[in-house]
Amino acid sequence: MKLFSNIYKKVIELARHRYAEYYLGGLSFAESSFFPIPPDVMLMPMSLARPERWVRYAFLTTVASVLGGIAGYFIGVWAFEWLESILVTGGYAGKLDQAKSLFSTWGVWAVLAAGFSPIPYKLFTITAGALSMAFFPFLIASAIGRGARFFTVSGLVAKAGPGMEPIILKYIEWLGWLVVILLITIVIFTQV
Repeated sequence: MKLFSNIYKKVIELARHRYAEYYLGGLSFAESSFFPIPPDVMLMPMSLARPERWVRYAFLTTVASVLGGIAGYFIGVWAFEWLESILVTGGYAGKLDQAKSLFSTWGVWAVLAAGFSPIPYKLFTITAGALSMAFFPFLIASAIGRGARFFTVSGLVAKAGPGMEPIILKYIEWLGWLVVILLITIVIFTQV
């Protein structure tokens, strides 16, 4: 059964869809303020499907993500008390404490690093607003951190992607099941 190769082909097909850029922008905005899925899941296949547009895709993702970060900042300013209980209930308490700790130690540098890191960026945007971080340093750090991440991801996929596609297709089933096994293992060990 070819489960992952069919999923891969569908993702590449969606990446070529005429509204794919709108979806990428919407996902990038939402992820920075409230949505759990990072835009990389669309940015990478779009950059692979149309490598000549990688700069455009990275720029779109960065701008939409920074705008979403601004929304997250103001969610933190206006609704943090209410939202904190939802984050804690949703299992983000540890990540939220980690974000607060990083802010108290590093300030604006935490936002810059978070823009590039795998830690959910929305926690930093919301926490920046809740802790009344200065807005313009927040905005600049967001633009630099997110831009560095998305231009790196998009550029690497666009440059290496077309040549890598035959290899990806050859090993996609093995890679897909390996990722599933790793995720299950991580879930099991974090529950212990």
